[in-house]
Amino acid sequence: MNERLDKPGLLYGAGAYLMWGLFPLLMAALKPASALEITANRAVWSLVVCLIFVAFMRSWRQLRVALSNRRVVLTLAAAGGFVAVNWLLYVYAIVSDHVNSASLGYYINPLFTVALGVIVLGERLRRLQMVAIAIGLLAVIVIGVGLGEFPWISLALATSFGIYGLIKKRVGAEVDAVTGLTVETMVLFPVAVIGLWIMAANDGLTFGQRGAEGLGLSHDLLMVSTGLFTAGALILFAAGARRLPLYVTGLLQYIAPTMMFILAVWHFNEPMPPSRWAGFALIWVALIVLTVDGFRSQSRRKIPKTAPVGEVAEPL
Repeated sequence: MNERLDKPGLLYGAGAYLMWGLFPLLMAALKPASALEITANRAVWSLVVCLIFVAFMRSWRQLRVALSNRRVVLTLAAAGGFVAVNWLLYVYAIVSDHVNSASLGYYINPLFTVALGVIVLGERLRRLQMVAIAIGLLAVIVIGVGLGEFPWISLALATSFGIYGLIKKRVGAEVDAVTGLTVETMVLFPVAVIGLWIMAANDGLTFGQRGAEGLGLSHDLLMVSTGLFTAGALILFAAGARRLPLYVTGLLQYIAPTMMFILAVWHFNEPMPPSRWAGFALIWVALIVLTVDGFRSQSRRKIPKTAPVGEVAEPL
């Protein structure tokens, strides 16, 4: 806990989460594109950027090894399916003015990840973890009752992201971040292209179109940049995670949802009734409890600086 932090690692890690925290601004700027079109383009351009990274880093061998392993490909294909669902839900939340719901989903994710460890991996909950999950459930109930509806966007985001992280954990030691995302987007590419073709056939495409407000070269360039932001932030995250202790990476993960929350309230002017404030306050308390538990657990055992991120999933 008293080790000197790697400054470049801290900058890489914080930079990745800052990029994800600013993602709502990019998604909102892509209107009037639909969530489906943005997600499909994100998959296509992410693959292009990943292949450029692979070429630049000369890691074709790692990609070939991954593609030759049937188990790895199937696992990453499953991960790609869940990440596609997560991307679609996230973009839908932004373009439909539910940025706060996206923020809440990523706040809930660490709690859901702990619960997944118990349900799927048979891990035992520590006392503070049980307290944190109980407070988190209470927060969801408070927000749901206040809104008069089930907070499905937030819970679906947390669920899809948590399962994605769990699946990626199974191949984390065999595949680096760039190779993993490259294989995932390779799987998504044909589906994305077919989706874009169907949208174009039904005049539902904004990319490359002209003559309507919000369309033009700047719109097209912003659409292409979704791939650069996705792959670029993941590279920064991977570089930071390799250099930082687990507890620091765990704390950094709260940067993105906090920025989303700030943008939702003060930039997008989304309504914040008392029940939603109360729910978010409870979530923050739950995360404080979870963080304290993490520090206590960290102090009881020595974790190598280069250990896998563990409960901290790769952000999106």
